[in-house]
Amino acid sequence: MTNDRTKPEFDAPVGPAPADLVIRDIIVGDGAEAKPGDTVTVHYAGVEYESGEEFDSSWNRGESIQFPLRGLIQGWQDGIPGMKVGGRRELVIPPHLAYGPAGGHFLGGKTLVFIIDLIKVG
Repeated sequence: MTNDRTKPEFDAPVGPAPADLVIRDIIVGDGAEAKPGDTVTVHYAGVEYESGEEFDSSWNRGESIQFPLRGLIQGWQDGIPGMKVGGRRELVIPPHLAYGPAGGHFLGGKTLVFIIDLIKVG
């Protein structure tokens, strides 16, 4: 499953940042399906859409992370349900579904790109 996977590489985005959430399955999993509100275990990496600069990665810490979807940014709450264990999904998340407008959080006002490997549901 994802044990033999390595940290994903990001393709440079083309064109302006999207206004809505973009969900793209890179690998379709065949395990349990994540549902809204589930607790999930994932490996992920995130970059800023405009600069391509990485701002976070569980891969860099050398371990996956587990959390309830309810506690995450809206783009994850909307983008992970429907994903199956073993899958790898790219989410392009506009600011209103991430950290809001510029000025609050250091990622405020930015469109974010995440690649997520779903390891476990529950």
